[in-house]
Amino acid sequence: MIGTPGVYILIVYLAGSQTIKVGKKRVIPFEPGYYFYVGSALGGLENRIKRHLAREKKHHWHIDYLLDTGKIIGVLAIPTTHKIECQVANSLSEGLESIVGFGSSDCNCRSHLFYYPKSD
Repeated sequence: MIGTPGVYILIVYLAGSQTIKVGKKRVIPFEPGYYFYVGSALGGLENRIKRHLAREKKHHWHIDYLLDTGKIIGVLAIPTTHKIECQVANSLSEGLESIVGFGSSDCNCRSHLFYYPKSD
């Protein structure tokens, strides 16, 4: 899989409510539950996923801030050379709550992060 391009979905669990500063200005309240982040790795899935799994890293993408407190509990990797990241995100938006503007600053999507509440 080294160097294999594709799209991925990170499944992130957040145990409790958090207010997280994302970037330099934006502050977002996050509720406990499951978050699904859609990203692309056209330069290689393995390296991108390894970077997300690393605890120590420079904050480059919106997801880096959520991963400071959230835990990745699953990864779905979709090997492809096609730019389908937005199609995948739009499909998830049909059934899950969108965190508006998260991870989608370089496209016209409403979001690339989606939420499913924690069940008690």
